[in-house]
Amino acid sequence: MGTSLFPFPPPSPFLSIHSSFPPQILVTASKALLLKQWDWKQAQCTRSWRAIHNVPIASMTFDPTATLLATGGCDGTIKLWDVVKQYCTHNLKGSSGVVHLVEFHPDISLLQLFSSASDCGIRMWDLRSSQCLCVLQSHYSPVTSLAFTPDGASMVSSGRDKICTVWDLKSRTARRTVPVYESVVLLPEDEDFSEIGVKTKEIHFITAGSKGICVLRVWDASSARCVFAQTLPSAPSAGDPRSLTYCLPLPSSLRLATVTAEHNILLYQLPSFTTQQQFVGFNDEVLDVKFLGKGDTHIVVATNSSQLKVFDLATSSCKILYGHTDTVLSLDVFKKGSLFVSCAKDKSVRVWRQDPDSGQVCCVAQGCSHANAVGSITCSRMKESFVVSGSQDCTIKVWDLPETIPETDGDMFQLTARVTEKAHDKDVNSVAVSPNDKLLVSGSQDRLAKLWSLGAPGADLALLGVFRGHRRGVWCVQFSPMDQVLASSSADGSVKLWSLQDFSCLKTFEGHDASVLKLIFVSRGTQLLTSGSDGLVKLWTIKTNECVKTLDAHQDKVWGLHATRKDDRVVTASADSNITVWTDVTEVEQAEEQAKQEDQILKKQELSNLLHEKKYLKALGLAISLDQPHTVLKVIKAIRQGEDGAKQLEKTVLKLRQDQKESMLRYCAVWNTNARSCLDAQAVIQVMLTHLSPEELLQYQGARAHLEGLIPYTERHMQRIGRLLQASMFLDYMWQKMRVTGAPAR
Repeated sequence: MGTSLFPFPPPSPFLSIHSSFPPQILVTASKALLLKQWDWKQAQCTRSWRAIHNVPIASMTFDPTATLLATGGCDGTIKLWDVVKQYCTHNLKGSSGVVHLVEFHPDISLLQLFSSASDCGIRMWDLRSSQCLCVLQSHYSPVTSLAFTPDGASMVSSGRDKICTVWDLKSRTARRTVPVYESVVLLPEDEDFSEIGVKTKEIHFITAGSKGICVLRVWDASSARCVFAQTLPSAPSAGDPRSLTYCLPLPSSLRLATVTAEHNILLYQLPSFTTQQQFVGFNDEVLDVKFLGKGDTHIVVATNSSQLKVFDLATSSCKILYGHTDTVLSLDVFKKGSLFVSCAKDKSVRVWRQDPDSGQVCCVAQGCSHANAVGSITCSRMKESFVVSGSQDCTIKVWDLPETIPETDGDMFQLTARVTEKAHDKDVNSVAVSPNDKLLVSGSQDRLAKLWSLGAPGADLALLGVFRGHRRGVWCVQFSPMDQVLASSSADGSVKLWSLQDFSCLKTFEGHDASVLKLIFVSRGTQLLTSGSDGLVKLWTIKTNECVKTLDAHQDKVWGLHATRKDDRVVTASADSNITVWTDVTEVEQAEEQAKQEDQILKKQELSNLLHEKKYLKALGLAISLDQPHTVLKVIKAIRQGEDGAKQLEKTVLKLRQDQKESMLRYCAVWNTNARSCLDAQAVIQVMLTHLSPEELLQYQGARAHLEGLIPYTERHMQRIGRLLQASMFLDYMWQKMRVTGAPAR
């Protein structure tokens, strides 16, 4: 398998983040009381400095020139920093409690700063004198946002007391109070917004939500009248996850960015208020993930939420799907890839359709008849004809789909269960349909897996057999796409392969240290891919019972595991909020290995030719490039055995590059440990020590360690040669004595 392509990181440890406009500088503040300045294009921290605040920073903002940074701390102080010259310019005291809002006046020549703290007042600071000019009192709860008119003469403030106040900054008085809610953004004055009811040139502003729900509204400040209210596909309610908490204007592109209660960012195009793009924030636990689309171009993700998220793998753009009212637990996709199903704790199942052209997704059918949370779901494999769900109420239900499935959610089809079967004694954790749509297998917390016959349409389920052997609950069951076997994974840490003929256990795979949560067949049924509570994903070869690869990219339970129809990519999703796409690089690695072997054969042939032609320098360089010490040794032996070998070796070694000499020194340290090759090593070392200075030698990488390694073996070789020399001298002495003794008498 391959590498991580699509990670979703956990939440940032930063308390406050702010960027300049245009966005060139990004500054973050952390709990460690450090400010860090980032080059966001290069994703690098350019500098960091310690904030003078004694407690964490609660708010930050840049001035219009992006040279001054204001930070508001939880200690009630405000500090201004010159980010160019890198020093603190002001220390403003007087605020009561946490300074949760700081904003510069848009006219930089005025050198004014506005702030709000826990006392609900808005302070106007003169930066020339570092004095508070006045405190604007109107709100009875913390102020959440400030917005200025282009001429800088007026300001609109919003607070948690559900009112917006329009201020005249010249007289420093409130002109009008409008009962609305939360964040406020002014509409640009030089654009035409007549299509949303803006008829005059008076101040108009947008509020993020009204009465605690998730509607954008446009207000006329002069009459305190709402001139436009956004319409939503479904009626919002109190506590709706779509509730908006913050607005940010993007004037250059005439767009509006909003933040929802679930940390998602939505970009709206003005003046139509149509959703252009969505960015997902923290996902919490990811419970399931499936590939989606005709070419597996998207993934659909179930997180610890009632919403589904559909990501485009090419652009990472996201669409959030609303429909379920409680946490979505499981997903499955039909064969064609455009239709998928989901089930949730709200006891319902839903069928969704993705438009292959536009990518839009809508709910086209739903069914609600389970008595408890629906924890598993699967769909038919041959045709889009039925769905099977397993629930915590211990039952399995079969839902028939209509022959013509609706195209839009306007005429949503209501599903009714064709079959309801009390299948297990405990929660049904997994259900799967065979490739021919004739069999169904279920796995339960009661440690059993059961095989059922789906029969003809309209027929009840018939129990064919029970698979017994797991010591704890069964988490996942899957049919093989090729053979008449099925696999099951359990909380006992094992995976078992079962025969559909006699219901016997054929193989057991053990390797996970904790529960095995998901499994799938890959490589045309010859391999298994499993994921567990230990955060590991393991690839098994069924024929040999061997784990051939372990993928370690998650820090928590891996709940989601799915492969594309071509088996060339796999997606995993974990409770650590990360989603990772893996690419199968087996063919690429095999091709690279084959090319490498072919290259080695060609180089060996070329080396043989060079030795035959006595081109020793090229032969030695080629042998070193192959990084094969034995081949280099053969070249050295060939040089020494040739005509005038010592001089030829000296000439060849000295002509090598420095990196090649470093390799030679490393090889010599190895050769010197063997009596058969020590003479060749000593010959090369002699050339180097004779013609290279100690300073030059010590500059070689690892030279000191290699030279120290040469000493003990060289001493041992010298002792051995000394003993041989003594023995040879004794033989010569004996020979001389034998000649004298046997000499004829004269």
